[in-house]
Amino acid sequence: MANPEAPQVFETESPEVFEAEAHGEHVEHVEPMALGLTPGGWVGLAMLVFLLVLVWKGVHKVIGGGLDAKIAAIKANLDEAKQLRAEAEALRAEYSAKIAGAEKDAEAMLEGARQEAEAIVAKAEADTAATMARREQMATDKIAAAERQAIEELKARAADASTKAAASLIAEGHDAEADKALADKAIAAI
Repeated sequence: MANPEAPQVFETESPEVFEAEAHGEHVEHVEPMALGLTPGGWVGLAMLVFLLVLVWKGVHKVIGGGLDAKIAAIKANLDEAKQLRAEAEALRAEYSAKIAGAEKDAEAMLEGARQEAEAIVAKAEADTAATMARREQMATDKIAAAERQAIEELKARAADASTKAAASLIAEGHDAEADKALADKAIAAI
């Protein structure tokens, strides 16, 4: 009977079938042999001969050399990876330092801009105060000039009015004879 779980590639018969063929007697199955070796022995001998041929031809050296070359290549890759990692860490440290420096520079620039803005505001306030003082002084000067001009005009009008009044008084109170006496008196005083 065939094993139901085994694949049906090789179908084997149970030992009962062999006993039935031998008419109930127990028949020993004979293993085939050649030159005193069973099939398993021949397979082992062939494998031994194959391995000896491989050793004799130096295949183990070729395999060892190939493995050594592969080991050397892997070591070279590992060394290169270590070197690249060290370079990357150095670059990272360098750029971290640059970023820190840039942040400090930015803070310094910002502080400088603040100070400059404060200086500009202070100068503008001082300039505004100076401009206001100048304009106030100019307005005061204009007012004083206008007062002087008004006083001079008043004096000129008063002088004109007194001259006209004196002329009219003199013209009324003096005649040609009084003028002659005044002229003689002035000539005598000289």
